[in-house]
Amino acid sequence: MLTKAGLAVLDALSAGRTATPSELAGETEYSQPHLYEILDELQSEGLVTETRASHNQRRVRATDHPVVEAYRDLRSKLGHVDWTEVLSPATLRVCWYLDEPRRASEIAERLDITRQGVHNALSPLKHRAMLSPSGPEYALSDDLSPLLEFARAVVRHDHRSRVREIAPSATVEWCDSKRALVRVQTSDDTTALQSAAEWQLTGLAKFQEYGLQFFLAGEPAFWYAPDEELTPTDVVCHTLVLDSGSRRVSYSMLLIEKLDIDQQTLTETARWYDLETTVTALYRPLRGEFGASDNFPVFLPSESEYMALKEQYEVS
Repeated sequence: MLTKAGLAVLDALSAGRTATPSELAGETEYSQPHLYEILDELQSEGLVTETRASHNQRRVRATDHPVVEAYRDLRSKLGHVDWTEVLSPATLRVCWYLDEPRRASEIAERLDITRQGVHNALSPLKHRAMLSPSGPEYALSDDLSPLLEFARAVVRHDHRSRVREIAPSATVEWCDSKRALVRVQTSDDTTALQSAAEWQLTGLAKFQEYGLQFFLAGEPAFWYAPDEELTPTDVVCHTLVLDSGSRRVSYSMLLIEKLDIDQQTLTETARWYDLETTVTALYRPLRGEFGASDNFPVFLPSESEYMALKEQYEVS
């Protein structure tokens, strides 16, 4: 996660200038030895690059990395705010969840921290009137969408960097500030993630553990959620996030029916993936309400197709 020191360096370089470490040390008030550590980390993350001037003097500038571009956009639209004072790693994590009104308790549960921890992270935003309170819920003010985009860019980069240390071909398909769903392109990367303690097999490849085994085209998907159990509701949602085609929808329905997954339980999980309407649609044929509708967000199987699939996989 981007630290305050790293953000201070990006802030100093956001206008496209180049600077020496000694110049940046003077502007950011970090010691030069510490600044060298910060610059090395930012360079390894692809956020800054360096050149050598006369006498082998080191000069650095910000790159066109998505995190840097998102911060430049934030600065250009809301440059009157000292973001280096406002944004800590904890505040950036909480900002991820402020795209819609949410209770502090809801965010705390999602991040596995205390409510006081959420309030502490929100405090710099509250003091600057950047939150839109709605009863006990909080969201970012309408004119702060660049802050939300910056928080998302930082979090996504954090997950991408983490997984590519293990699996270089990995791409992040979905994430929040603590969890990530990824694909890989090579069997070597699949093997590497299967051996990594914090990564779990998910999506269609996980169905075999529940007695449903399907042909898997390409490499499986993996889930990063430290210290959390991977539930069947998560597996259903991951499957639909990765591919909401008719076959995956039918397979998801089979798993729901085989494990008797409660609709309310699945819907509560699905809302984090923006899949609530999809889940609602899936349960209609499971209740015997077959028939096409233009209002459905996915293509559902016909009654004959689904009954044949149930018979094939012995789901009663």
